[in-house]
Amino acid sequence: MGYVVLALLAGLIALPWAMELRRRKVDKAARKDAPGHFATLSQGVTHYEWHGPVTGPVMVMVHGLTSPSWVFAGLLRGLTMMGFRVLTYDLYGRGLSDRPRGAQDRDFFLRQLRDLLAELKLDGEISLFGYSMGGAIATCYAAEEPDLVDRLILLAPAGMDYTPAPLLKQARIMGRLGDWLWGLLGGAHLRQGARAGADMPSVIPDMPARMAVETRTRGYLRSVLSSERHMLGEYLEEEHRELARMYVAVVTIWGEDDDVIPLTSLGKLTEWNRDAYKFVVPGAGHALGYTHPQEVIAAIQENVREV
Repeated sequence: MGYVVLALLAGLIALPWAMELRRRKVDKAARKDAPGHFATLSQGVTHYEWHGPVTGPVMVMVHGLTSPSWVFAGLLRGLTMMGFRVLTYDLYGRGLSDRPRGAQDRDFFLRQLRDLLAELKLDGEISLFGYSMGGAIATCYAAEEPDLVDRLILLAPAGMDYTPAPLLKQARIMGRLGDWLWGLLGGAHLRQGARAGADMPSVIPDMPARMAVETRTRGYLRSVLSSERHMLGEYLEEEHRELARMYVAVVTIWGEDDDVIPLTSLGKLTEWNRDAYKFVVPGAGHALGYTHPQEVIAAIQENVREV
C-alpha cells in the first residue's frame, strides 16, 4: 500500500512536467504559413509584422503578459489611418517567438526590443506603444533612450499599482512549489479567464480559442510566470520621473473599471509626471484595447492634434 501511495505522489509531482512535454513546440512546422516575418536575434527567433504604409512615422507596439501581438488587432486600422507605419512583434515566450529560458526581466525584454530595432535598421525616432506589461517595457526603454522616442503611449501600463490573479500571485511567491502549481493549473486558469470574458463586446471574438492555443504551447506558462516574478515586479517611479525631466511626450489611457491596473495608478503617474496626457475610458476594464478600441484611438488622435 505504501508503494502505491508513493507512486501516486510521484505521479502527481511529475504531472505538470508531463503535461508540458505534451504541449506543441514552436518550430518551423508551427510557423509554416504564418503571417509576417521572423528575425533571428541574440536570444532566439522573434516573430514580427508590419502594418500600414511603407513610409511614415514608425510606431512599435509592445504587448502584455499573456496575449501576443494579435491583441492589437482592433487598434491597427485606426493607427495606420493616422499615417503610422506600425510594427508589432511577439515577446519571447508568446505567439510565434522562441521560448528562451532565463529570468524574463527588464534586461531580457529590452535586449529583444533593441535587437529587433537594430535588425530592422530602425535607428531614428519611433513612437512606442505599450500595453499592460508592455507598458512597463516601453517605459524602461524610453527612460534609457529618450532621444530615440518621439512619443510614448501607455495603455493600462504596469509599473505602478498592479493586482495579479490570485493563482498567479500565489505561484509568484512560492518558488519551486509555485512552478509546480502554475504548471498544473495555469493553463486551465487562463483559458477559464478568456471564456469568462467572451460575452463582452470585443473585436477579438475568438479570444478563448486563441488563448487555448497559447496555453497549449510549450514554454508559454513558464514564460508567463517568469515575467510575473521579474518584469512585473518592477516599480517604475524613477523611470517616469526621468521621462518628465527629459520632456518625452507621454500619453496614458486607462480603463475606468480596470481591476488589474487600477485607477490609483493614474494618481501615482500624476505625481511623477504632471505633463503626461491622461485619458480615462468610461466603463472599460483591462481589456480596453479590444473592447473599446474606438475610444483608445480617439484618445490618441486627440493627443496628436494637440501636440
